[in-house]
Amino acid sequence: MSPSFPVGGFSYSHGIEAAVEQGLVRDRDTLARWMDGILRHGAGRTDGMLFVAAHRAVLAGDEAGFAWAVERADAMRASAETALESRAQGQAFLIAVRAAWPLEGMERWDRVIADSGRPVAYAVAVALAAALIGVPEGPALSAYLHAFAANLISAGVRLVPLGQTDGQKALAALDSVVHSAAEAALAAPLDDLGSRAMAVDWTSMIHETQYTRLFRS
Repeated sequence: MSPSFPVGGFSYSHGIEAAVEQGLVRDRDTLARWMDGILRHGAGRTDGMLFVAAHRAVLAGDEAGFAWAVERADAMRASAETALESRAQGQAFLIAVRAAWPLEGMERWDRVIADSGRPVAYAVAVALAAALIGVPEGPALSAYLHAFAANLISAGVRLVPLGQTDGQKALAALDSVVHSAAEAALAAPLDDLGSRAMAVDWTSMIHETQYTRLFRS
């Protein structure tokens, strides 16, 4: 989950670039509130639930359950760019793991991914690796959501722009939100899968045709 791990996370803003352009994110407090919504109600929620589903399926040897998580994680994106963001980072994550940190049993789940005909989402890729190396679902999901938040805070720091200290203050303010989102995902039934971060979806769609852009999403 280090920023130095080669998934290209620095190039994505999850629509925050358009939110800044629209004046919805303009300082540390509005950035933290925007991220709170993403974590509790947007991709943090759906990806968190699918992370848990994938992790549990791998531990149980449930190939059908894992394929289900792969499919849902690929399909449940509100815009082309958030789909790209998740898909590209997931594929880059697994490429790096296979090359530098080969994991026992990975070949089995690679076949499930290939048979699904779907690219693997970032959350599912991390859940797979965490399960194979024995990191429990709770700490693994908290680490994933914290890294997700940190990456988007970094984008906000560059876009608003904010100082590095304000970025760290925003991230610190989200610590309890990250843990709350993780706990909610661990307890939520899969029948409740879904998101309600409509403003985030809207800004992501606006970003697709934004005239000047620094980020891919």
